[in-house]
Amino acid sequence: MNYPLTAGVLFGVALIAGQQPPASVFTAEQAAAGRAAYQANCASCHAPDLAGRNEAPQLAGANFMTTWRNRTTRDLFEYIQGTMPPNAPSLDAAQYLAIATYILQANGAAAGSQAFTPTTAAPIGSVATGVVQTNAAAGAPGAAGAAGAAGGRVGAAQGRGAGGQAPGGRGGAPAGPIGLTVTGEVKNYVPVTDEMLRNEDAGDWLMARRNYQGWSFTPLTQISRDNAKELQLQWVWPMNEGQTNEPTPLVHNGIIYLTNTQNIVQALDGKTGDLIWENHVGPNATTGIAAMRNMAIYQDRVYVATTDARLVALDARTGNKIWDTPIADRAKGYANTAGPIVIKGVVVNGLVGCDRYGNDGCWISGYDAATGKQLWKFNTIARTGQAGAETWGKLADNLRVGGETWIAGSYDPDLDLTYWGVAQAKPWMRASRGTTNFDNALYTSSTLALRPKDGTLAWHYQHAPGESLDLDEVFERVLVDIGDQKVVFTIGKAGILWKLDRRNGQFIGYKETLFQNVFDSIDPKTGAPQYRADILEQKTGQWVQSCPSTEGGHNWQAMSYHQPTGTLIIPLSQSCMEMSGRVIAPTDGSGGTGADRRFFEMPGSDGNVGRLAAFDVKTMKEVWSREQRAPFLTAVLTTASGVGFVGDLDRTFRAFDVRTGDTLWQTRLGTAVMGYPVAFSIGGRQYIAVTSGAQGGGSPRVVPRTIIPEIRPAATGNALYIFALPEKK
Repeated sequence: MNYPLTAGVLFGVALIAGQQPPASVFTAEQAAAGRAAYQANCASCHAPDLAGRNEAPQLAGANFMTTWRNRTTRDLFEYIQGTMPPNAPSLDAAQYLAIATYILQANGAAAGSQAFTPTTAAPIGSVATGVVQTNAAAGAPGAAGAAGAAGGRVGAAQGRGAGGQAPGGRGGAPAGPIGLTVTGEVKNYVPVTDEMLRNEDAGDWLMARRNYQGWSFTPLTQISRDNAKELQLQWVWPMNEGQTNEPTPLVHNGIIYLTNTQNIVQALDGKTGDLIWENHVGPNATTGIAAMRNMAIYQDRVYVATTDARLVALDARTGNKIWDTPIADRAKGYANTAGPIVIKGVVVNGLVGCDRYGNDGCWISGYDAATGKQLWKFNTIARTGQAGAETWGKLADNLRVGGETWIAGSYDPDLDLTYWGVAQAKPWMRASRGTTNFDNALYTSSTLALRPKDGTLAWHYQHAPGESLDLDEVFERVLVDIGDQKVVFTIGKAGILWKLDRRNGQFIGYKETLFQNVFDSIDPKTGAPQYRADILEQKTGQWVQSCPSTEGGHNWQAMSYHQPTGTLIIPLSQSCMEMSGRVIAPTDGSGGTGADRRFFEMPGSDGNVGRLAAFDVKTMKEVWSREQRAPFLTAVLTTASGVGFVGDLDRTFRAFDVRTGDTLWQTRLGTAVMGYPVAFSIGGRQYIAVTSGAQGGGSPRVVPRTIIPEIRPAATGNALYIFALPEKK
């Protein structure tokens, strides 16, 4: 029995009647082994049906053949061997050979008696027809599951999670339990009210970036500049392995709520690290980068967005599932990497995986916290009959894609507005997606201010009209009051710090935080950028150089607003790139990112990719800056006592002086420090929590691997680390 073709699988050109079939360069046994190896090691990014996802291109159909038709089978093997998996190529040569044959078979190449070798160098167009093979692209149900069991990196946290049950292999069919695997109850639970979300207890961390304003700041003061050097590790909780780990631990009354890869949610005692309950919400198979950056807590429930585009409410006391609501159709490529925020009983969530032609668009949506019923939906891609439809030019509705919202929004309780960033249009380059220099493609690369009750638009501001190099503006929105001025700050991949009036979206100012050469100028009155001429004149197949790269001058690693000093402390990255857009078939199921990239060091950086800098919110002037070779891979956390925390690719987690950036204390973890550090207190004792992430992370991990290959964090080691000062005797 075969799986049906999904919308992501494209048909190429069939053989002309009477034409001789192409020569064979591999055996059926190699292709079968390649299918298992692909499902175990590649499907989590490129999708089980080879349809591609996010930065991972399609590997079956017209887009693949357009790119590879005139290159050889040896080129394909060497490319895969040298670059995949993107964090660290680590398979043996036989597996790389097998994966290459599986990809060829999926594109219509026939198996035969000749074995594929590292020196086999037939033009791909001479062996592959471009007709997608259903069996090869989808695989039999048993094969995917076997692949997960045979080659996947499995496991709950070294037997501590899931009672030692393994959740299944990377990219394979779901395996292991679904639902509660460890039962227990949070004692003396106190429901989280609207007032508690507006004015959090100092010892709690109840949402993404801690408060509605998105500050990533704690009022706790026990850890100070004077005693930070005494910080000690209290306990470590090994987390589920296998994919990207970037969570925000939530903490309420000393209980930590933690989301793991593969949609595993746990409740832990914050003082001892003991597991209270665990729920495998499902699916256990990884989807996309498989990261979930945050959850939400409200009343007696924890709200979890799953990587297959569902929204689930769990009982915060027991972990039992209360309701389960689809956000979008997973079969059309939709997914999630960020969870919700709750605003007066409305659970607001974004969406990713909106990059395939012929899908249903992209949106932000609100749900009733009690029932899971959808209350409203705001479309971030303007289609016929909707406001802004004309900004997509002559593109048909089915070709208008992108506009993801993969970072949780912020909220102003006084104005009753929620602020969200929207990612770029897809494919990345205008030349690939067929828009002109006059097509701004609303509401991509914009800040949206929505009314949380009904999802209606109060205002929008587009930072990068018609953005064309994957330098989007989707990241955190930080709300700051400066005297009578109500401001929203944001910074995107171009490294430009934007300052807007959050009442009406009026442009106030900007600051270039690092070197950029994408925009020749930015209008000081309106903020409108002027692109370089060669970016405007781009063509497919031609390389365009730009700084920063898709690593982003700033990416998902959130900045912190340190209220006592009035500064924004921002993790930045310094790298550049060349990008070449591909020809993308204008066919439903096609689309994607559609470009090739080459990376190099940023001029003037002296090889320092990581940069941490502070900026005054009034003047936007730089207060201080610190550079280092390794990029920072966590959000910044600051405290009322003037201590900041941040982690990096080279496994270092450090405390620094918020006034100067000087290091106060540091330690090294088991692998790269990645995620969102939080602070909490139990019984008057302050704790710092941070996670490590062994893999994934998108461009912030892929780019450094190219330009700083000497930094090699461990390939396993997802974990939660808890630090505190020594207890007084």
